[in-house]
Amino acid sequence: MSNRKYFGTDGVRGLVGQYPITPEFVMKLGYAAGKVLAAQGTKKVLIGKDTRISGYMLESALEAGFSAAGIDIGLLGPMPTPGIAYLTKTFRAEAGIVISASHNPFYDNGIKFFSQDGQKLPDEVELAIEALLDEPMGCVESASLGKASRIGDAAGRYIEFCKSNFPSQLSLQGLKIVVDCANGATYHIAPNVFRELGATVIELACSPNGTNINDGCGATSMDMISKAVVEHEADLGIALDGDGDRLMMVDHTGYVIDGDEAVYIIASNDLKSGNLQGGVVGTLMSNMGLELALEALDVPFARSNVGDRYVMELLREKGWQLGAENSGHIINLNHTSTGDGVIAALNVLTAVCQSNKSLYDLRQGITMLPQVLVNVRFSGKNNPLKDSGVQAEVAKVNDTLSGRGRVLLRKSGTEPLIRVMVEGPELDEVTSLANQIADLVKVVK
Repeated sequence: MSNRKYFGTDGVRGLVGQYPITPEFVMKLGYAAGKVLAAQGTKKVLIGKDTRISGYMLESALEAGFSAAGIDIGLLGPMPTPGIAYLTKTFRAEAGIVISASHNPFYDNGIKFFSQDGQKLPDEVELAIEALLDEPMGCVESASLGKASRIGDAAGRYIEFCKSNFPSQLSLQGLKIVVDCANGATYHIAPNVFRELGATVIELACSPNGTNINDGCGATSMDMISKAVVEHEADLGIALDGDGDRLMMVDHTGYVIDGDEAVYIIASNDLKSGNLQGGVVGTLMSNMGLELALEALDVPFARSNVGDRYVMELLREKGWQLGAENSGHIINLNHTSTGDGVIAALNVLTAVCQSNKSLYDLRQGITMLPQVLVNVRFSGKNNPLKDSGVQAEVAKVNDTLSGRGRVLLRKSGTEPLIRVMVEGPELDEVTSLANQIADLVKVVK
């Protein structure tokens, strides 16, 4: 990924109005992607978006670019990222494009691509698109221009798909669920899925206005839903992020359940029912408590680099089906081709219904270790990760923890930050140790 000029681990993303998230660039991106995909036989793509106000502008720019490349376009309107991946397959389109910056504020936006099988584009295709972006934009002859059409029943199709991933013999009847859609792309999807399966649904942040996406709500801001679950005496809460690929949950006490705990619940239930294939993939940031809890069940566990892209790569390599990031991206290849917050929630609810236990009871099988993350901004020429003093301090902390915890230092992929993470059995201890390392990182020039 280090050789990319525009594509990051999750497509092209940035501040709206600043290069590359400008109408001119995005139109050219549509044209370049269209030409590369057309050379592979692509004739039609689908474009969906979340609820950001800039989505209208970027949708029009992409539409113009693909049309100029001779590619037909199906416009889905507001639709969760995993829904766009699913519909790309069902409509037999050769590619799907998502206009979203996921959990970021409304003033950011981005473009990411899915292939015909509902997975992210291969590296070589993204590199070919980047190469074409450095060349002048052209246009096919008028008779060959791509046509655009609106797909009116996209939401209904995806709702039915989600419901099909919940066992038909089960029902959510009798459950009161708070659903927080982050004023994002699931606002017209998620409440209907859970309601149609029998639950009583209390909606939060389901009124997008173009600028309130992820604003104090959703999977990245859990205070509101935690309070709402307790106030409404609900059984549990489900929080999604702006594009619907991330899940966080709340039990009836208001306790927040992250991706590590959710995937543990899914894995342990799949193990009991004989549906767990292989083990579970986490990331370098996955809590050590997940690893220990799975070990107690004799379930293999492996760590990938941070990012759902890398979780997916390791799942394919091992032939496993279930992986997650602690931030709430949960991939279950038994059900979907990408991370899907709604379907991950249904997987957890399947465990609730089949076990006849509350979410509170199901999470008792995993004990999360205190994990402290310190972000240190750096601007010097030297890489703090290669500094001998920092490396010596990391070795010293590892000796102090002596198998009771672990240390992880990594560079942010989007900002000039070093992320210092320490976890272990005691919060005060790991806080002190993380700050010791961070203080040394700060002085590296």
